Amino acid sequence: MQTVDFIRMEDGTREEYELLDRLENEHNAGLPDRIMEALRGLEQSFSGYRVSRLEHCLQGATRAHRAGESEEMVVAVLLHDIGDGLAPYSHSEMAAAILRPFVSEKIYWIVKHHGVFQMYYYAHHCGGDRNSREMFRDSPWYQDAIDFCHNYDQNCFDPDYDSEPLEFFEPMLRRVLANPNQLDAEQVARYGQSG
Repeated sequence: MQTVDFIRMEDGTREEYELLDRLENEHNAGLPDRIMEALRGLEQSFSGYRVSRLEHCLQGATRAHRAGESEEMVVAVLLHDIGDGLAPYSHSEMAAAILRPFVSEKIYWIVKHHGVFQMYYYAHHCGGDRNSREMFRDSPWYQDAIDFCHNYDQNCFDPDYDSEPLEFFEPMLRRVLANPNQLDAEQVARYGQSG
């Protein structure tokens, strides 16, 4: 296995960083496979609902696809709860971070905040504020987030819904994840880079 010689990033050479870029690009090409594996893992998530987390995501993505949403949106719905296992208190942000390089700013924002918007349907039953989403009322995507949750999240717990299988969405996932957006300098400063 080829490795760099440096032990501090500040000591790296151009050749070493070119090697790392090549290796990182090879690794990044496997992202769709890792995401598919993570989605399959949602079959074994926490219980209590009448469907698994995977089935919930498949129902949402199927509804989005059948409603004629863009592939970006369908994939975003498919991945919106992918962070449930590793980030139970910030799953929306985790899903949004995964999607960020591949989707529009609008879809990124919706996924990032869908957890707060989804609270509208249950928070008042648990002592919370169902209207927490009002803090985002001035966002140009406020209504879009309401629609996302209403059409593709809160209604996707039906054990009798005829959702498409995960394999149906794999080509879409691969197409959406094939081309990360070119980040401009402001986005790089805002979202950071790897390393």
